[in-house]
Amino acid sequence: MSEEPDTPVSTPPASAALAGVPPAALPAADPTRWLWLALAVLGALCVASLVLAWKADQRGASLEQELVLRQQDSAARATEARALAKQAQEGVADASAKVALLEARVAEVAVQRGQLEELIQSLSRSRDENLLVDVEASIRVAMQQTAITGSAEPLVATLKQADERLARYNEPRLEGVRRAITRDLGRVKATSVADFGSLGIKLDEAIRMVDELPLLAVAEPRSGNAAARPAVARPGSAAAPTASAVSDWSGRLATWNAFGAKFWDEAKSLVRVTRIEHPEAMLLAPEQSFFVRENLKLRLLNARLGLLSRQFDTAQADLQAAQTTLDRYFDRGSKRTALAGELIRQVVGQARRVVVPRPDDTLAALTAASAGR
Repeated sequence: MSEEPDTPVSTPPASAALAGVPPAALPAADPTRWLWLALAVLGALCVASLVLAWKADQRGASLEQELVLRQQDSAARATEARALAKQAQEGVADASAKVALLEARVAEVAVQRGQLEELIQSLSRSRDENLLVDVEASIRVAMQQTAITGSAEPLVATLKQADERLARYNEPRLEGVRRAITRDLGRVKATSVADFGSLGIKLDEAIRMVDELPLLAVAEPRSGNAAARPAVARPGSAAAPTASAVSDWSGRLATWNAFGAKFWDEAKSLVRVTRIEHPEAMLLAPEQSFFVRENLKLRLLNARLGLLSRQFDTAQADLQAAQTTLDRYFDRGSKRTALAGELIRQVVGQARRVVVPRPDDTLAALTAASAGR
């Protein structure tokens, strides 16, 4: 069998098929070639599909894995959030309990603070009231001492002490009391009170001088006669000039003159002329002079006791009686009698009742401060 030479087969260009050339116009093709071409295209499509499916599967797997991871993360975070929420709830409950406890304690502290403030105010009022009562009581005791002793020193000392105590407390509402104390203290200090100590000393001196006072009924030698006797006796004394060249007759005459002068002095001392306003004083017997002196001492002692007990009327009566006795029975011409009479007159002039002003302003201010006005 002879083999025919291969004839070139011309394939229609694809552009012609694509250009819409009718197939009849194209040359006939090999069906096997078209089959292989179709299978190649189908294989390529299958491979592409497999590749796309594999990629899609890989992508889905990665997405699924990512979703799982995210879900796990979300679950962990949700669990953590729930734990935190639970912890927060517990913290809120604990905080609420603590806040409630703190509020209860704050309320209790507020109540205790109010009670403490009331107690402090009560103690302050009680302290002020006790201070005012103590000051008022001390002032009233000082007033009694002043009335008993007649001296303003107890009241002055008490007012000064009260002012110092109020100054240490430094309370504004007690300033009125301090001003009242200052006014009363000035009035009390301005009052002149007799010095009873010096008056007692004067009476003691007068009592001591009673035994030395001369009585009118007892004759005492005059100081002038005693001084004259030595002067008259000098011519007959040892100092007289006896060794001079005088005659015996002159000596005898001087002796007789000295004797006459001495006799005359003795005669004059027996007679004394005194003006007596109370004649009964001369009728006083010598043994009665002791009782006169003792009676005068008793009068002065009673006057002294009256001054010490602040019984001025009794003291004045005794002093007047002593002055009358001194003027009636004792020699007023004597210096000692004049000195004793002067002492008694000084005591009479100073032994008078002096009314010490009452601290009424202070008592009123204390009453007003105690009442809270």
